[in-house]
Amino acid sequence: MRNSFRYYGFNKLGLLKALLNISNNMDYISVLVSNLDKKDSNLPKDYINYDIIAGVDKRDLLITNDDSFEQLNNFHSQREDWLFGYLSYDLKNEIEDLSSNNIDNFNTDNLSFFVPEYVLLLSEETLEIQTYYSKNNCDEFVRAFNFSDLSSCPHKVSLRRRDDKTSYLKKINRIKNHIQSGDIYEMNYCQEFYATGAKVVAESIFAELNTRMQTPFASFLKLKDKYILSASPERFLRKTKTNILSQPIKGTRKRGDSKLTDDNLIDELRTSQKDISENVMIADLVRNDLSITAKKDTVKVDELCKVYTFKKIHQMITSISSEIDRNISFTDVLKSSFPMGSMTGAPKLRSMELIEYFEDFKRGAFSGAVGYITPQADFDFNVVIRTILYNLANNYLSIGVGGAITINSEPMEEYEECLIKAKPLFDVLNFQIDD
Repeated sequence: MRNSFRYYGFNKLGLLKALLNISNNMDYISVLVSNLDKKDSNLPKDYINYDIIAGVDKRDLLITNDDSFEQLNNFHSQREDWLFGYLSYDLKNEIEDLSSNNIDNFNTDNLSFFVPEYVLLLSEETLEIQTYYSKNNCDEFVRAFNFSDLSSCPHKVSLRRRDDKTSYLKKINRIKNHIQSGDIYEMNYCQEFYATGAKVVAESIFAELNTRMQTPFASFLKLKDKYILSASPERFLRKTKTNILSQPIKGTRKRGDSKLTDDNLIDELRTSQKDISENVMIADLVRNDLSITAKKDTVKVDELCKVYTFKKIHQMITSISSEIDRNISFTDVLKSSFPMGSMTGAPKLRSMELIEYFEDFKRGAFSGAVGYITPQADFDFNVVIRTILYNLANNYLSIGVGGAITINSEPMEEYEECLIKAKPLFDVLNFQIDD
């Protein structure tokens, strides 16, 4: 049983700086940041759990590439403790009869979670720390916090891409042929921008990325030599007791520079038939996924295609919920919904087969999920998008970016949308694409 201690007068930015400074001396740390105000009436109900939730230092570790969900369930059952980590997109190969033979230089395992020595939960200005250590030890841990800014480390990374522009446009047309023939309705196609020999300070990159993008499901995950630096706007799945919540996003607009421009962009997004059709298709897929573990007649679309405003962007979000029996394991819920439909397409299996065929890189952690599991087997996971992956062991850096392709997609517009999504990540790395 962990001890729980409370500390007061902490602010989000200060604690984030302290945790990123701690990261320099830790092999394992996970920091999940919500850049939102819980009191903001604009947000969906109970949209965020904490301002920051973090796991610091490794007490125990699970890494799997086979029977991963069963191993995760057993690992958690034996410990009944907090777990922090990720689910790789390529868990699909365990769920379905699929394989991945594309380039994989980030070297992601299918699943990896660690039990932390310290769990930090920040809500407004109250910091709760859960640990097996004593109060004196916890006080010493807090006194050692370094709230200074991370050393300014200008990064300049020259990225290459798997798809050149011509190749990308041709692939979108070929994908549309599959849609035209009724093979699929929608497919999420992604491309990779990458660098070899990249030497960067991951903590500094995340600090700048988080400042620039201020997203609701940002995450800094360090697992020894591997870093997942995510400014994700999207929740994958949350479990609270017997309630399951999924909130797929399809449809994004930038914030305007005036209220009038902002209002026009909101109206444009709210009435966009392309974004609505993408959102509805994914909502149907999520409903089907949740129904596998749900009690009868409990799958509900709480909000369909609702536009919400965040600090940097407007998003079209659909909220879908269900209720499960208490004897349903948390891993069954994850497995039946994974990978998330917003990153595959519909129908899911055929879309994933075509993704493997058309894409030139193994997604791995990208378009998987980062999050935490509580001792009571509740969980919350984001969708790993708007993310920089960095492997310190081989100095490989990767950015995956893509979008949903439908029959109404214009290849050039899809190409430009990819670059718009990737631009904040490029800016952090001082990279300008020559196009």
